[in-house]
Amino acid sequence: MGHTVTQQTGSGGLTATEHHLDNGLRLVLSEDHLAPVAAVCLWYDVGSRQEVKGRTGLAHLFEHLMFQGSAQVKGNGHFELVQGAGGSLNGTTSFERTNYFETMPAHQLELALWLEADRMGSLLAALDEESLENQRDVVKNERRQRYDNVPYGTAFERMTALVYPEGHPYHHTPIGSMADLDAVTLDDARAFFRTNYAPNNAVLAIVGDIDPEQTRRWVEKYFGSIPPYDGKIPPRDGTLPDIIGQELREEIQEEVPARALMAAYRLPHDGTRACDAAELALTVLGDGMSSRLYNRLVRRDRTAITAGFGLLRFAGAPSLGWLDVKASGGTEIPQIETAVDEELARLGTEAPTAEEMERAQALLEREWLDRLGTVAGRADKLCRYAVLFGDPQLALTAVNRIFDVTAEEVRAISAARLRPDNRAVLVYEPVTSEDTAGAAAGPAAGQASAADENDKREGAGR
Repeated sequence: MGHTVTQQTGSGGLTATEHHLDNGLRLVLSEDHLAPVAAVCLWYDVGSRQEVKGRTGLAHLFEHLMFQGSAQVKGNGHFELVQGAGGSLNGTTSFERTNYFETMPAHQLELALWLEADRMGSLLAALDEESLENQRDVVKNERRQRYDNVPYGTAFERMTALVYPEGHPYHHTPIGSMADLDAVTLDDARAFFRTNYAPNNAVLAIVGDIDPEQTRRWVEKYFGSIPPYDGKIPPRDGTLPDIIGQELREEIQEEVPARALMAAYRLPHDGTRACDAAELALTVLGDGMSSRLYNRLVRRDRTAITAGFGLLRFAGAPSLGWLDVKASGGTEIPQIETAVDEELARLGTEAPTAEEMERAQALLEREWLDRLGTVAGRADKLCRYAVLFGDPQLALTAVNRIFDVTAEEVRAISAARLRPDNRAVLVYEPVTSEDTAGAAAGPAAGQASAADENDKREGAGR
C-alpha cells in the first residue's frame, strides 16, 4: 500500500482517509459504526464522453457486461453471491463515469471486495460473443422501455444534441443509438475494457462499520496484483462558449398526455462558484411548490400542472439548467413561455430575498446531508469528488460553498445565463394515434415521414 493522506475532519465530524496502491488504485475509507453495514463503491473514470462516433452506448453496454461473469464468477454469480449474503448492488453510467456499488452486512465486506477485484482483473476471461449478444439485447430493450416508448422519453437526448454541438463529447447521451449498439463487436468491448478498466483509472471508496487496517489489507490482497494500464487517451475537450448565441427550438408532435415546454440553458462547469450560484438561482425559480415558477404557473395563473427547474452538473463541459413545464387544459405554450421569461428576467434584475436565499440554501443542504447520511451515498460522493476533482475530502465540505454565495451573485448569473439566446427549447404538442394514422395515409405522408426520421437522427443518432 502506498502513502496515506492524513485524514481531515469534515462537516458533522465525518472523516475520510485516502490511500494509494502501487498499481495506481486510489482507496478512500470512512468509518461509520452506527449500523453493521458497509458500502463499497467503485468509480471508473470512463463515461459516454470517451466514446467515438459510431460506437455510442459502449460505456453503458459495458456496464451491463460487468455483471455477466468473470474468471471465477460465472454467469449471474455476482448478483447471486451478493444478494445471497444479504447485500444489494447495482451499477450506473453517465457522461463522466461508470460506477459499481454494493451495500453489505459488515461481516461480508471481504466478499464484495473479492468480487469487484475479480471482474476488474479477469473479466476478459469470461467475455464472449454469447454474453455480448445477451447484454446488447438487454440494453436495446432498456432503450425502448425508458426512451423510445414512453411519453417525452427522447427529450433529454434531443436536448443534449441541441445544446452540445455535433462532435462535442456530450452531444450524445449514455444510452447510445440502436445502430451503434448493433455495431459493437467483441473486439470493441475487449479493447474498451483494457483501456478503461484498470486500477489506475479507478477510485474505490469503502464506508461503514469497517476496521480500516483490515480493510486495507483486503484491498491490497485482492486488487494489488492487477496491473495498471498507461495507454488511456484523455477525453476530448468539452469547452464551449458561455452563451449558445441563439435560441434553438424544436417542435415535437407525439402521443403525450399534455403540452409541454422544456428548455435547457448552458451554465457554468461544476466545481466553480458560478455553478453554485446557478444552482441557487434554479432552486429559487423551480425547486418545489414554494418556488417562483410553481407559484406563478401552477398556483396563480393555473396554466400548468407541474413546473420545475433543476441543474445537471458537469465537470468536463458546461452544466445544464433543465426547465420542465407541463401545460394544464387547453393552455397554449406561448402563454406559458411568456410567463417563464418574465420570471427569469425578474430574477436577473431583482436579487432573491433573504427568505428565498435561506430556503434555497436549506434545500440544497438537506439534499447534501441526505446523501452523506447513508453509507452508500457517502461512498458515492467520496468517489465523485476524487474522480472529477482530485480530492475526496471535498465531499465532506462542498455544501459550505453554497452558504458563501450572495444574493447578488445569484442575480448576476441569472442575468448572464438565463436568456433566450442561451437555450434550447422543446415544445411538445399532443397527437392521437388516429391523427398519426391519418397523416400517414394523406398525400403528404412522405414528407412527414422524412421529417420524423430527421428528428430521430438529430435526437438519438449518437
